[in-house]
Amino acid sequence: MLTKRVKSSVVKEHQKHTTDTGSAEVQVGLLSRGIEDLTKHLKKHKKDNHSRRGLLKMVSQRRKLLGYLKRKDPKTHEKLSKKLGLK
Repeated sequence: MLTKRVKSSVVKEHQKHTTDTGSAEVQVGLLSRGIEDLTKHLKKHKKDNHSRRGLLKMVSQRRKLLGYLKRKDPKTHEKLSKKLGLK
């Protein structure tokens, strides 16, 4: 789970304007950070299947948002993918 400080820094990094907290770019950034944290947790706790299910849901949600971005604004999708190190 992300702390307020980490969450606000990720939002500031990906927002389009000062009041933007829910755009697809921000959501993908938050999900990517959460996925990284959960992946580290699961490397240590291999049998934590409840967290693994949450990780799969997060990955699925990120995929859906990236697909939406690719349809609506391919340039933004490309830029965001490079910034986050995704395919």
